[in-house]
Amino acid sequence: MYKLTRSALFCLSAETAHDFAMEVINAAGRLGLTRLMAPTAPAKPRQVMGLTFANPVGLAAGLDKNGECIDGLGDLGFGFLELGTVTPVAQSGNPKPRMFRLPEKEALINRMGFNNLGVDQLIANVGKCRYRGVIGINIGKNLTTPMEEANSDYLTCLRKVYPYAGYVAVNLSSPNTPGLRKLQYGDALKSLLSVLKEEQALLMKEYGRTVPLAIKIAPDMTDEEIASVAVELVSWELDGVIATNTTLNRELVKGYAYAEEAGGLSGAPLGDKSTAVIRLLADELSGKLPIIGVGGIMDAQSAAEKIRAGASLVQIYSGFIYKGPELIREAAEAVYSVESGN
Repeated sequence: MYKLTRSALFCLSAETAHDFAMEVINAAGRLGLTRLMAPTAPAKPRQVMGLTFANPVGLAAGLDKNGECIDGLGDLGFGFLELGTVTPVAQSGNPKPRMFRLPEKEALINRMGFNNLGVDQLIANVGKCRYRGVIGINIGKNLTTPMEEANSDYLTCLRKVYPYAGYVAVNLSSPNTPGLRKLQYGDALKSLLSVLKEEQALLMKEYGRTVPLAIKIAPDMTDEEIASVAVELVSWELDGVIATNTTLNRELVKGYAYAEEAGGLSGAPLGDKSTAVIRLLADELSGKLPIIGVGGIMDAQSAAEKIRAGASLVQIYSGFIYKGPELIREAAEAVYSVESGN
């Protein structure tokens, strides 16, 4: 059935199809109908970052930026949902068109630019949802905030989302906010991690619970840069790392329609690159903090590869667009198969 639905949606522009699909999921969620759309992934709870996840397959950030479809998406069988990226104040993002499909490669290119309704609207939506699974909230900086003041935006978001989040994902790796990826390196990274950990400790005392912090990194770093990031994450005692965001590399889609559009590439062409980053991170981290693997998970095999590389959990986005809700169950079963030694 999803193939027919996808064919209809793909007659629309990518962003229009996204908006329409989210409206349908939202409405179906309110009526309790989304649970009928896909076989439920088998529940085998696991502890990661001190949290209990119903299953190891989550929704990656970017699909539900404002937390408008939490209940509908949760009923599809995801083990956890990551909302956002959200910024301190609402912003419209980059001019349209800003999302493109490359169906021959099962890929997407987007340059959305953190379009969202602001952190206050997101937490209002989280506060009224009935979903009781783990909710991650992905935070970023506003476009108009100077890079030298980026820490302030992240702290503002952290303070506001802390009471509502299962974990907080710190997005340093979107290619669509100018200069953002510089926060992954050197003194800028150390400064941000320092203030985030200090604030996390204060909030833990205020609210009486620890909300884990995970950093989301890009796939376009050198091996040496990845190793350096790993050292800092361990040094500052981060709770997790999400690998990876979208890539700027176009080698595997060269010559295809829209391949030269600016923005981040996701989907099947990202799979091997993301897995390679996970494998290197796992070697560098030596189990000191868990990895959430994301990027190019389009089927059971690609989900299994992320786990074999060292991920504890996985997330899907483009695979969900191309394969539908069935992928949630397939990916979860593949993870269980790897963990059982098959």
